[in-house]
Amino acid sequence: MHSRNPAGAGHRLLLPLLAAAQLVLAVDYSIVNTALPSIGTALGFSTDGLQWVISAYALTFGGLLLLGGRTADLLGRRRMFLLALALFGGASMVGGLSQSPAMLVAARAGQGVGGALLFPATLSLITTLFPAGPARNRALGLWGAAGASGLALGVLAGSVLTGTLGWRAVFYVNVPIVLTLLVGGWVLLPRLPRPAFGHYDLPGALLATGGMAFTVLALAQAPTVGWTAPTVLGSGLLGGLLLAAFVVQERRAPAPLLPLTLLRAPGLRLGALAGVVFGAAFAVQFFFLTLYLQRGLGESPLAAGLSFLPLAVAIGIGARVAGRLAGRVGVMATLASGLLIGSIGLGLYVPLAIAGAGAWLLPAEAIAGLGQGLTFTGIFIAAGRDAPARAQGVASATASTAQQIGAAAGLALLVGLLNWRAAALGGSAAGLTARQPHVLAAALPTVFLAQAGLALVTALALWATLARSGLRARRTRAADARDQAAACA
Repeated sequence: MHSRNPAGAGHRLLLPLLAAAQLVLAVDYSIVNTALPSIGTALGFSTDGLQWVISAYALTFGGLLLLGGRTADLLGRRRMFLLALALFGGASMVGGLSQSPAMLVAARAGQGVGGALLFPATLSLITTLFPAGPARNRALGLWGAAGASGLALGVLAGSVLTGTLGWRAVFYVNVPIVLTLLVGGWVLLPRLPRPAFGHYDLPGALLATGGMAFTVLALAQAPTVGWTAPTVLGSGLLGGLLLAAFVVQERRAPAPLLPLTLLRAPGLRLGALAGVVFGAAFAVQFFFLTLYLQRGLGESPLAAGLSFLPLAVAIGIGARVAGRLAGRVGVMATLASGLLIGSIGLGLYVPLAIAGAGAWLLPAEAIAGLGQGLTFTGIFIAAGRDAPARAQGVASATASTAQQIGAAAGLALLVGLLNWRAAALGGSAAGLTARQPHVLAAALPTVFLAQAGLALVTALALWATLARSGLRARRTRAADARDQAAACA
């Protein structure tokens, strides 16, 4: 499949269409969070059971991303884009109609399946339809702005919809948007040549899906039931064994789900590393900021949601700048800059418990959001840079899977850190909802400091790598110049 510029063929709405699909996925990732209390009351969820509204989506989305990427590569990206949208929209409708906890959890799982198929199809359409270089970087900048800012917009939209129309609106809102995207995709997406199906690595697909699902399950349960709980240890062990078996399978499969040679590509390794850090440092900041605003300061869900608007705007700006910056200074420098700027913003969250939200929140969100946007787009520019066209779907899915693992692991570890700090300050260790507001507000800066430190250390490591590469390049040029001078003499 050859890259081409769709704008030149008259499809100027194609990029906004693909960016809108990514925006829907990103918003859905966080829109349900602010509706959870209302959902729990309306459907009679238990305290522990309510987490499955989030975990069911995370399990299916994170577990099926690799399968979704490979399916898009083999069965066709246009076809999978349309099928995934239909599945996502149908599951959203079921979510809005839910009358029981089981029905809603099943709907959230269906949304996760649709998202796992839609995400790599959308991104691989961009990386195959837009030629490598400035055109693709600009396209990824718009796509990244939609994805990265959608996380913050989801919190805002969830607050507004839940407060005005009720919790069911956070599901129903997807339906007309998905129908519009389906029509747009049917009309605008070019009918590319159907790829040869070839051999499908079914054992690899099952092992990868099971391994990722059990790993995410262990991480999702750990904050509420403890790291030593039998369900956490059992899920983690089973997930690790399945992933080890997946690696063995990929070594011997004639057409592997994830060709291990692809992991040798420097860009994909860089994107995966940055994805893990992004998930742990940036993606979970919304969870802890929501805790601070609603439970620490006692703000209403709507007021707390509105507080994320500056963050969403800053993320969008950073994501748009990333495409141009990567073309000028390189993707590693772009990622290093994003992580460094983001670490400063995360560090500015630390004084919140002392100064209050009004003094520090706006500048902290602006700087953290700029860094987050730069990093998010840079991850996928890096991941697709060295991958062949036939593997763009699985390359994008690999980078996104790294983000999901980073977010799940980061949330589990940081909640544990929050528990420890709150107990040290004399608070209750009975759970997040049981803590005194002033103790929670005083404990959260420790979490923000840990997030900032992770981003900073990674940024400094990337800058050091760039410095060593530049030094080697200068030495090579100097040696070549000496050789030429000697030859002339």
